[in-house]
Amino acid sequence: MTKNIPASIIALDGPAASGKTTLGRRLADTLGYLFFDTGVMYRAITWIALQHDMDLRDEATITALAQKAQIDIRPPSKNDGRGCDVLIGDKDVTWDMRGDDVDANVSVVSAYSGVRQALSEQQRRIGLRGKVVMVGRDIGTVVLPEADIKVYLDASAEERAKRRYNEVTARGDKADYDEILKKMIERDHVDSTRAVAPLRPAEDAVIINSDKIDADKVFESVLELCK
Repeated sequence: MTKNIPASIIALDGPAASGKTTLGRRLADTLGYLFFDTGVMYRAITWIALQHDMDLRDEATITALAQKAQIDIRPPSKNDGRGCDVLIGDKDVTWDMRGDDVDANVSVVSAYSGVRQALSEQQRRIGLRGKVVMVGRDIGTVVLPEADIKVYLDASAEERAKRRYNEVTARGDKADYDEILKKMIERDHVDSTRAVAPLRPAEDAVIINSDKIDADKVFESVLELCK
């Protein structure tokens, strides 16, 4: 990478609630890049399946859907809080796929190896356009191993559960810290032990543990890497 030329493809990986989304959006805003949280693609497939009353437990059917669905991610076209536009064909589904029904089912869809493979190919197609900050769990290892910068943002399950608890209660909703921690540990286990694209740092990733580092310092450190 030439000195003083910002990295064009930035991969941010890490476990749930490690701060990837906050960091990624801030980096993308600062650099003028596309912010792409790859989780939105799994939401899009789940939304399509629900719209067509498909059986989400039928792995072959959902995999076939992921293989033929044309999903695109573009810079936000509206100033309504979205990080990007999610398009299925010409239809903007950015907010449509944020419903409770998708929330309740997306974990089932994202666990299918065929779905992950199909969507990884679409993520790669978008990422190779450049000027992108891509956030996920297998970006640096599977989707874009040639990314200019790879960061693995980590934090203990206890710290991440505390952050999620504070986030929920700040909205005025009730939350149970112990239950959040339990689910966090379960999610970590599933993500790190799955047969396809398990959660792990790329060999050449910069690993940052944010347990005792505030968000501003994490951002400044990663921004320096990108430049």
